[in-house]
Amino acid sequence: MNDLLFRSVTDLCAAIRGKELSPVELMEAVLTNLEESQSSINAFITVTETAARSAAAAAEQAVMDGADLGPLHGVPFAVKDLTYTKGVRTTMGSYLHDTFIPTEDAVPVARLKAAGAILIGKTTTPEFGHKAMTDGPLFGRTRNPWDRGRTCGGSSGGSAAAVAAGISPLALGTDGGGSVRIPAACCGIVGLKPTLGRIPHIHAPDAFGNNSYIGPMCRNVTDTRLTFDIISGPDRRDPYALAAPPENPPLESLTGQRLAWLAQAGPALDPEVAAMCRETIDMLAGMGAEVSEIEEDFAALEADYLTVMRAGFAARLGHHLPEMEGRLDRSLVDTIRRGQTLNAADLAAAQIRRSELFRHIQERFATCDFILSPTLSAPALAIDQDALGGLTIAGIEVAPGSIRAGWYPYTYPFNLSGHPAISIPCGFSTNGLPVGLQIVGPWHADHQVLELAALIETARPWGHRRPGETMH
Repeated sequence: MNDLLFRSVTDLCAAIRGKELSPVELMEAVLTNLEESQSSINAFITVTETAARSAAAAAEQAVMDGADLGPLHGVPFAVKDLTYTKGVRTTMGSYLHDTFIPTEDAVPVARLKAAGAILIGKTTTPEFGHKAMTDGPLFGRTRNPWDRGRTCGGSSGGSAAAVAAGISPLALGTDGGGSVRIPAACCGIVGLKPTLGRIPHIHAPDAFGNNSYIGPMCRNVTDTRLTFDIISGPDRRDPYALAAPPENPPLESLTGQRLAWLAQAGPALDPEVAAMCRETIDMLAGMGAEVSEIEEDFAALEADYLTVMRAGFAARLGHHLPEMEGRLDRSLVDTIRRGQTLNAADLAAAQIRRSELFRHIQERFATCDFILSPTLSAPALAIDQDALGGLTIAGIEVAPGSIRAGWYPYTYPFNLSGHPAISIPCGFSTNGLPVGLQIVGPWHADHQVLELAALIETARPWGHRRPGETMH
């Protein structure tokens, strides 16, 4: 069964179409793994067991009847509990929405269902995705499948853990500051934050000022691209998704490709992370890429990012504090209260600097084709890491409250700028923790980002690694 659980999405699709694998058999294996791992990993808030079994039986009958099958026919998928699922409880990871049941699917959820995929449940997220560790009063902690004493990252931690542990072959996450890429790096999987609007997000609270994205999370790049191609495309309800983007030529060779290597953007960098990322960069140079090193003080953007985030949470949730403060995560309460101290000029200034950042990154892409960096400054942190506390990376102390600037200064700038970014595995630390590499491309170069990621995956494969196995 273990081999079945870790088969790729493309292999599962082919086996189901070829009548070599029953959708019912696959679903039973997935649900059994989910049930057995829930007590140790805790990746799900809601499991749609009855509906999933019924859909799998219908999928099997469709195969036997010779019906037209969608590209993901019979394949299970999971959805982060921030993303709307019609008729299925969507809690936002919070007691505030404990009984909320949407009346419509998010666009990518609807598109996965239309492609034949079957929803198995909603994955854990910190309340409203406000932090990079996946824990909260509603569900407890979600643990990293590679090391239960480590965080799975966040805020799409449940989705990442489910994919890494072989529970779900694919999942949807959301990324408001790195929330797909951070847990992907922590859990040794692939996570894509698309270009703003490339995957429609019709339930974003602020459609025009949105910096949160829905993205696919899979165990390899091929599956990620397949999922991306199914869930991306125009939708009239998202102002950034109104029109189909231009299609860029495929990336078939690294010869002449200009790679900008951002080795360090924050105050500290774990030496093993630096070494493994550097090995990949050197490999790409050996394959014909032109590599130049760049510097960015992305840590300086933290204040502007926090202004945008805090103001948004204060506007959305501030009115709940008088009655519900005692049932909310204290770091969410802190975020809301800090947002309540901001004024309109503070927010406008942050949005102006967001525009300046976009133009700055655009200038970078006038002289390079991709920007590469570590995804995180260090592998997965301890499971009890305080989101408001300090931490130490490579012997350097990161001040309390500055975890973004210290641990993931590479991710949130591209939420503000809108550029596509992916995290892929590039090795393991000496204690067996995954290390992630980030690839960033120009607007609408999502396919080229995926193609570069696929070239790296082919040259330095990681898919044979599974949690629980001895690292070599």
